[in-house]
Amino acid sequence: MTPAARLSAAIEVINTIEKDRVPAAKALKEWGTAHRFAGSGDRAAIAGLVWDVLRRFSSSAHLMDSDTARARLIGMLRLERHMDIATMAALFDGSRFAPEPLTEAEQAALASRSLQDVPAAVAGDYPEWLDPHLTKVFGEDRVAEAVAMASRAPLDLRVNTLKSNRDKVLKALAHLHAKPTPWSPNGLRIELSADARNPGIQAEEDFIKGAVEVQDEGSQLAALFTAAKPGEQVIDLCAGAGGKTLALAAQMQGKGRLIATDSDKRQLAPIHERLSRAGVHNADVRTPKGEADPLQDIHASADLVVIDAPCTGTGTWRRNPDAKWRMRPGALEIRLKDQAEVLARAVPLVKAGGRIAYITCSVLSEENNEQVRAFVARHPEFAVVPPEQTASVLWDQAEAFADAALQSPEGWLMTPRRTGTDGFFVSVLKKTA
Repeated sequence: MTPAARLSAAIEVINTIEKDRVPAAKALKEWGTAHRFAGSGDRAAIAGLVWDVLRRFSSSAHLMDSDTARARLIGMLRLERHMDIATMAALFDGSRFAPEPLTEAEQAALASRSLQDVPAAVAGDYPEWLDPHLTKVFGEDRVAEAVAMASRAPLDLRVNTLKSNRDKVLKALAHLHAKPTPWSPNGLRIELSADARNPGIQAEEDFIKGAVEVQDEGSQLAALFTAAKPGEQVIDLCAGAGGKTLALAAQMQGKGRLIATDSDKRQLAPIHERLSRAGVHNADVRTPKGEADPLQDIHASADLVVIDAPCTGTGTWRRNPDAKWRMRPGALEIRLKDQAEVLARAVPLVKAGGRIAYITCSVLSEENNEQVRAFVARHPEFAVVPPEQTASVLWDQAEAFADAALQSPEGWLMTPRRTGTDGFFVSVLKKTA
């Protein structure tokens, strides 16, 4: 496909997303199925265009003074790809498979309009109803933080120390230009361009043999901050597909008892194969069966309960930019209830002197600081471990991390702008003896 034909395809997909209200990933998959002639490079380029439009969904429409799929694509090409009018006109030439030529109105908008003095939600490309929530957390920095959350994310990997070390994997993945992550001692990062194909990590020997896993550096740090130790009894209460479970197992060095469960057994399905590939032998997966509590035999014996809490996912907008446009205010209320319930479920599992690690991939105060404060008010036997203590696991990087991340009395907030990670909140709560 020519570059111009890819633009036409992207417009078609964006139209489908808006008209049929379907997730972008589904629309892209269906387009690829219906257009078998498109190669993997074409599909990657079209997906890159679509994701970038969703990242610039509001600002591009403002720039062009139009909210059509075509206008949003043109606005994105200027704002995100920094394409000038002449280059754009050469692509929008009306030839076979190319978009129709730029109109006078479109050229005038590109030449005269800007984002100067626009509302914060437009400049930051997020729904207007979220503005007071982001203001509460970031204040005047909310636009800069939101712009960073709209950027493209790199591919982060975690080296499985049960099977290898970072230096060995770094050499093995040199052909993918992998580099050490700035904070996590076991992380690797592969930067991806807008049109980059999937690097095919799952086909790499180190992945197949379990030496490396895909995991954002923020998620890696969240697992590190739990301070899971060899010999402890650790419960991963919201294990899902097992990303943090695998990280916890490596921290425990295969010693102790690691119990993984989740209220949704469908989410747990991939964990068995992942644990096997990673060489984890001390994990007990508890799959829910009917109404029975899979943890009914555990009473005040856990050293650590990890809660990767259900949340709005505002911290993952880099990887799923269309999620923010499909998010509705009611979703926040539902998640707040879910979080309170799972925190309550953890309480009777923790022994005296044990701890709860509460983690979200959200940047919203309601899901983070306020949820922790409400929990401590309900359960005064728990106290927040000072954040500087949890970050001490980073050793010589702890001070630099403290300068970069947002620290509060309740814990740490990582963001793309501050730490180069997805948005993650981590709070560790200790039960008094």
